[in-house]
Amino acid sequence: MPSSYRIGVDGGGTKTELILIDQRGKIVARHTAPGCNPSVIGPENARELLVNALNELFSAPKIENPKSKISRTLLCMAGSPVFWREVSATLAGYGQVEAVTDAMPVLELATDGGAGLVLHAGTGSFVALRSNDGSVRYSGGLGWRIGDPGSAQDIGRRGIAHALAELQGWAAPSHLGAALSDIFHTTEPSAITSALHRDEEPNRRIGAFAARVSKFAAAGDSSARDIVLSSASELLACAEASARTYFGTQSLDTIAAGLSGPILTQPFLASALQARTSLLLKPLTEPPIEGVRRLLLRTS
Repeated sequence: MPSSYRIGVDGGGTKTELILIDQRGKIVARHTAPGCNPSVIGPENARELLVNALNELFSAPKIENPKSKISRTLLCMAGSPVFWREVSATLAGYGQVEAVTDAMPVLELATDGGAGLVLHAGTGSFVALRSNDGSVRYSGGLGWRIGDPGSAQDIGRRGIAHALAELQGWAAPSHLGAALSDIFHTTEPSAITSALHRDEEPNRRIGAFAARVSKFAAAGDSSARDIVLSSASELLACAEASARTYFGTQSLDTIAAGLSGPILTQPFLASALQARTSLLLKPLTEPPIEGVRRLLLRTS
């Protein structure tokens, strides 16, 4: 019997989603595992997590000898592309294995395989662009130590900084200072900064605070809104600069542009960003794993 199943993986910093689809594109099995970004959990842990997740994917469908029927596996992964290409080369029994960046699924959702771009913000952020000649380019995505504007890491960092300024007494009070105090059970700024410096996983703590900032921003808190919009606007500026570079004199309002991730697709933020650009921003409502599924169907 010829191979007729394909595997798609969307591996991010927060979670790893896997699907098994049949030759018609129907999803016959799913599995979700923790995030597998090697920059966050380490290369060996990332490799082990992926292998275990692939094995778990086969525990649900009632397919006799499923591996013998896999024709292709597509890994859309956060972290080092070189690392994931090396990992893909070691995976046996999964048909033709290809590793691409985690930007490809959301770019597919934004452009349907054509020219255009997408702004994505999750744990990190990036701009992915497909030019008129079909080549794919990336902007941003440099990691939390260097930037990633619009991301949970950047918004969390800005939110904590503003909250500490409130607790120090030189910034106007908002929901942020009270929220930070509740988390650390103190109003003393130095105690909070010390706890953050001692934390074994400060990135997770900072990223988690972004959810509170976004919640307050959606509810109308002006300080939180300023933080979210300021951070996301830097990502928008990156997208505009990339569009002008790779689309030349083409008018920005003729370029397909998607907004991806729960941060950028918040109604108030999507509206505020649209007011600042000629790009026609389209919030994406489908999850990245749907982009993975479409990519699997696009190639034979």
